[in-house]
Amino acid sequence: QVQLVESGGGSVQAGGSLRLSCAAPGHTHSTYCMAWFRQAPGKEREGVAAKDSAGSANYADSVKGRFAISKDNDRNTLALQMDSLEPEDSAMYFCAAGTVNCWMGANFAYWGQGTQVTVS
Repeated sequence: QVQLVESGGGSVQAGGSLRLSCAAPGHTHSTYCMAWFRQAPGKEREGVAAKDSAGSANYADSVKGRFAISKDNDRNTLALQMDSLEPEDSAMYFCAAGTVNCWMGANFAYWGQGTQVTVS
């Protein structure tokens, strides 16, 4: 079982920035691909960004140019730098891991508890 722990959520005004972090200590094999998802109230969960240990990344169209995903393979951590935040970015953000095909449509085996992001 891989435990994923997110941190860094909070409240910010539109146009501001937040940085989310996700830690998965000691599970290198299962964290080859890690991703961020989000879910707003009343909406389906959607992929935000994914990155593998080789450095390949993909983003949802809605966040391209504003969000940047980074992965530290040595520390088994994932981060999401979110700039130019918009109210539409408000959601619970989840870290995910445990898939072979590193894209946001894949089935991820492990999920964090989530961290709330609110943009007003």
